Amino acid sequence: MTVEILYPELCNLYGDRGNMEYFKRCVPGQYIETSVESEPFFVSNQVDMVYLGSMSESSCDRILKRLMPHRERLRQMVEQDVVFLLAGNAAELFCQTIQVDGGQPITGLGLVNLTARRILPHRVNSLVLCGFEEQKIVGYTSRFGHLLGIDASTALFSLERGMGSAPDCLYEGYRVRNVFGTYLLGPLLVLNPDFNLYLQRLLSVPSPGLAFEDEVRLAYSLRLAEYEKKETVYPCHLTD
Repeated sequence: MTVEILYPELCNLYGDRGNMEYFKRCVPGQYIETSVESEPFFVSNQVDMVYLGSMSESSCDRILKRLMPHRERLRQMVEQDVVFLLAGNAAELFCQTIQVDGGQPITGLGLVNLTARRILPHRVNSLVLCGFEEQKIVGYTSRFGHLLGIDASTALFSLERGMGSAPDCLYEGYRVRNVFGTYLLGPLLVLNPDFNLYLQRLLSVPSPGLAFEDEVRLAYSLRLAEYEKKETVYPCHLTD
């Protein structure tokens, strides 16, 4: 299996680099880290999975410019059901446009039929509890934007508590074919062991498994119990 980790020197906020650091321990394979000044490996080669983590908004704009020349190759990969995991504001890059409060809209890669809205200087902070198939998903969001237009047909997770992908949205994140975009931070694949295994099965990993399984499952169970308490506060607010 070949996984490309795009621009890790920029996409490293909120501990999201831990997604692939942990995934490497779970799944053997070829992991390629592509720097922002290099041509992506996927341009001329087949990959099974592409990962992009959280970044600053200025890095988001820079990375969008780097990826734009490869938009049609990315579209081909989406249609071939390559797995994309886009964490934090990386999920905004695949949208049609990124609306900017008080500024000109930014053209996105246009690979999902959604719109992002950037709300700088305001930040959304919230614990988040979601449902996914038979699983409960736990995480945290801290962001300067929203994803608009997500409905039941494109939703990744169903929201149970906390802030969804936008105010009054009943969902968190999107899934289009095998493109997974989510604002959940954490890192997601460490906090949610069964979702990690779900991705492994989707990738046809011969023997799906978890590194440090006892420890990650214990941590998950303790966190889930805390999230499910009625008295647990779910701050869901804007900060300057």
